[in-house]
Amino acid sequence: MFPCSSLKAWFTMLCTQPYIGYRVSSNSQVLSPNRKVIKVYNEDNTSRAVEVPTDITARDICQLFVLKNHCIDDHSWTLFEHLTHLSIERIIEDHESVMEVLSGWAMDTDSRLYFRKNYAKYEFFNKPLDFFPDHMVSISSETNGMMNHSQLIQTFLNSSTCPEIHGHLHAKEQGRKSWKKFYFVLRRSGLYFSNKGTSKEPRHLQFIAEFSDGDVYTLLSARKIHGAPTDYGFCVKSTKRGSPRDLKLLCADDEQTRTCWVTAMRLFKYGMQLYQNFIQPHQKQKTPMRSISENSLVAMDFSGHKSRVIENPSEALSVAVEEGLSWRRKSCHRLSSHGSPSTSQGPMSNMALHMAQPWFHSKLSRDEAHRLITQQGLIDGVFLLRDSQSNPNTFVLSLCHTQRIKHFQILPVDEEGELFYSLDDGHTRFADLIQLVEFYQLNRGVLPCKLKHHCARITL
Repeated sequence: MFPCSSLKAWFTMLCTQPYIGYRVSSNSQVLSPNRKVIKVYNEDNTSRAVEVPTDITARDICQLFVLKNHCIDDHSWTLFEHLTHLSIERIIEDHESVMEVLSGWAMDTDSRLYFRKNYAKYEFFNKPLDFFPDHMVSISSETNGMMNHSQLIQTFLNSSTCPEIHGHLHAKEQGRKSWKKFYFVLRRSGLYFSNKGTSKEPRHLQFIAEFSDGDVYTLLSARKIHGAPTDYGFCVKSTKRGSPRDLKLLCADDEQTRTCWVTAMRLFKYGMQLYQNFIQPHQKQKTPMRSISENSLVAMDFSGHKSRVIENPSEALSVAVEEGLSWRRKSCHRLSSHGSPSTSQGPMSNMALHMAQPWFHSKLSRDEAHRLITQQGLIDGVFLLRDSQSNPNTFVLSLCHTQRIKHFQILPVDEEGELFYSLDDGHTRFADLIQLVEFYQLNRGVLPCKLKHHCARITL
């Protein structure tokens, strides 16, 4: 790990000097004993090669690409290890040495580093009860089953306490194509399954894997590649090189169950180090950003000689819509989808406004939207907008809530020759999609939660 001053200087140098290309393998190329060239990919599989020191961490790589791509550093950028030949991937924890990860790759396999957002990376520190359902967690303590958020996390971070995750999982039997359901128990000492129902007696528990020399991965095509009974597959892979037969393949019945097991395995392996990764960016932030509580936002009317507070919600919404329409009519310099000033008026002008927004993905199918949101984190409020594949001239809002992805159709509403957009059959209307997104970022309305984190794709 670099001293802070030298790391900053190195980032500045890389971001200001002209880029020099190198011919590299899928893994890396040795330049000198202390430097290597690595290749990093993004969601659309475009890549970029960069020269880095050999002691660089995953967080350092993320900070480098945040600077290079002029991204907002909201601490959600993440480096992933993607093993294409096994169709599995995992989060590379912020403190991990990237070169140690690369050293575990076989030369004849297509293994990659991916740089993308993951809003759920540390969300379990903020909302642990959402990640660890009561029926899956047992804790040996004096709490008598009553535990708040902070106490639950402390049991995982404190090596003297004994949290336990338990429940049924499908497991792929060694050397066979079939999967069988067992009762599993996860403890600090490792993962076990019971050979007699739900018994936790030591004589009935068989050891499966430990985490000192293994990592937990998610299966990217659990049904297609591994023949799993559901799409919610994961596995434990030894950090030592081994054959695909050595993978401990498991499968949950739903996303929440898989998330619970995977998160617990990460906590058992790294413990307090994960918490340090979580708080480190906030500790470095010397001047806190000014934040405005959503509850402090007040609707105002400035049309008269004196301003007044609008207390009626219906009037406030009506004023907001009219204000948005007026603003867009007057603005002849708004950029179109090609980056040139838009001088046309009417519906076609409004339709072009959303094209350049980072949350809009034009030709994206339902399955692709599901995959993109899943990749960037299944927490409340992760969203994107896209064209409807089944209904031309309409749009779809894809939104995550309670670790499920829901899709809401945005319908055009024609009123006296003017085009509006609505999520609730015309009751709440917006001049364009930008206004619609801005409204639901502040108001839940008919949605299960507010829009909080947009899914964006970047070009490296």
